[in-house]
Amino acid sequence: MKSGVRLKLLRRTLRERRALAQHVREIKVPRLQADGEPIEAKTLDVVASVVMACPNLEKLIGFYPVYGHEFDRLTYALSTRPNVREHVWIIGENPSITERSLKQLPPGLMDYEQAGSFLHYHDRWRSLSTLFLCSQNHGVLERDVLIQSLHRLPSLQHLCISNFDVDDFDDVTLQSLPPLQSLRLQDLEGVTFWGLSEFSRTRSAKGIRQLALVNLDITYISAISNILLHLTSLQRFTLVQESSPEVAAGDLVFQPVIASQQLHYMHWDILVPGSANKNLASSIRAGGFPSLRTLRTPSDHDGQLQMLCRPRAQVVLPSDKYSKAYRASSEGSTSDTARTLFAARRLAQQRIEDARNTVKFKVVIEEEGVVQEVFDIQGFMGTIGSRISYYLDSDVPGSDNALIDFPDLISGAKEVTPRDGCTGMWNASHHTGKKWWNHTERCRYHPVDLHRFF
Repeated sequence: MKSGVRLKLLRRTLRERRALAQHVREIKVPRLQADGEPIEAKTLDVVASVVMACPNLEKLIGFYPVYGHEFDRLTYALSTRPNVREHVWIIGENPSITERSLKQLPPGLMDYEQAGSFLHYHDRWRSLSTLFLCSQNHGVLERDVLIQSLHRLPSLQHLCISNFDVDDFDDVTLQSLPPLQSLRLQDLEGVTFWGLSEFSRTRSAKGIRQLALVNLDITYISAISNILLHLTSLQRFTLVQESSPEVAAGDLVFQPVIASQQLHYMHWDILVPGSANKNLASSIRAGGFPSLRTLRTPSDHDGQLQMLCRPRAQVVLPSDKYSKAYRASSEGSTSDTARTLFAARRLAQQRIEDARNTVKFKVVIEEEGVVQEVFDIQGFMGTIGSRISYYLDSDVPGSDNALIDFPDLISGAKEVTPRDGCTGMWNASHHTGKKWWNHTERCRYHPVDLHRFF
């Protein structure tokens, strides 16, 4: 079959059976191009026509074209569906905006038509609850347009903002966010530790239950302390960065350094060793996290966080030997395994084995002053009675990275290189032969839940 034929057949079916089309809530569009290749306009048009045939559509899954502030039929079609519940904006480069940026400074890089069109797309999304905004190749979405578009979504609860430069998203923009339940901030140069501390005090932040701070390079641990202190509804917290947030010079340190009474899940990944892991460990030991039940720390350099969790007999997985990191380590390369779950599990398991080979207690049985028997009790890694689970599994099954990221969402490599997908062989016995059953192979699609990002 030619590319896109099945979409056209689906479109015809939905147009002919409108009663059926009204029940369609989700559409999974097959990946028709390899990573890095632009999506053809005719493909967008076909997908748009399928969307227009589904009046009650809520989700378009696995198909996230780049929006370059130019009209396309798919974006317009989605903007007319009032029941859309989630949307992913990937803001790409626009030639006219790039040309203006060489002559003037922001704001004003987006012209009136570009700003008005982007805002207008949000007018009918009264039910939209999950929104992703990601800049690709220096895509521009000016702060005023960004904030206005968010405030046009009355049902918005889950928001992810990534890769915008300081002119589009900074501390001032952060203070203007609407009330949310889940927030992920990633790779934002304009967000500082001061802005995060101030944001935690705003009324909009009070209802946040899930917060992820990824690659924001927070300088001082006081910002993290303020966040956990003021976000009284926070239940899940994710912190990923290379540098270690330290105690500011001259600050008084009281235990616990950071604390949260209601937090039950924490992902803590500080790549460069520093005092951050030590401060977290001392805070847990001082009772700063009474409700914490799950701790994921891929960069637990010396195991002091693992020591505070419930002992485990085995951390490594049978599938680890098939990972890319395992092959890299067997070849003597360690640079690629510095921040992988394979490396984290291997080190955690080594600490378990070292503790197991150490005699922690000796039980001596005496009778009338004569030693009859001596039993050696082997050691263990962890704390007996701890209610915290040491968790080193990935958000995406089979991935070496702990945290789900945008490549996991938009990559279609598995769909264009199928190995175990449908080939049509199930009806190969048809009397007309191969012509009847043969079609383009499609692998099994593994859906990515957007809520895993928070």
